[in-house]
Amino acid sequence: QVQLVESGGGLVQAGDSLRLSCAASGRTFDTYLMGWFRQAPGKEREFVAAIRWSTIRIYYADSVKGRFTISRDNAKSTVYLQMNSLKPEDTAVYYCAARTIDTLATTSSGYRYWGQGTQVTVSS
Repeated sequence: QVQLVESGGGLVQAGDSLRLSCAASGRTFDTYLMGWFRQAPGKEREFVAAIRWSTIRIYYADSVKGRFTISRDNAKSTVYLQMNSLKPEDTAVYYCAARTIDTLATTSSGYRYWGQGTQVTVSS
């Protein structure tokens, strides 16, 4: 089992920045790819970004390219999502997820483990 705990959400104004953290514990060696997803009220959960533990391969959704940066600290088993130039449409619950297959996945069904989510609210 892998446990994921997100932190760092909050209420900010448009144009502000936030950094989310996802601390992984348990059988993290079973995971290859860490992803961030988000879900706004009444909408489907959508892919935001993903990063491999072992290489520098990084993937972003088009909606966040140039504004969000995903990174990792293998020693701490922690993944980060730096979010800059936030917009009201970025408002959502942000989830961290872990994939146990060594290929990219951008749908939530491709990830086995999930955190509880952290709320990000961007006011205009």
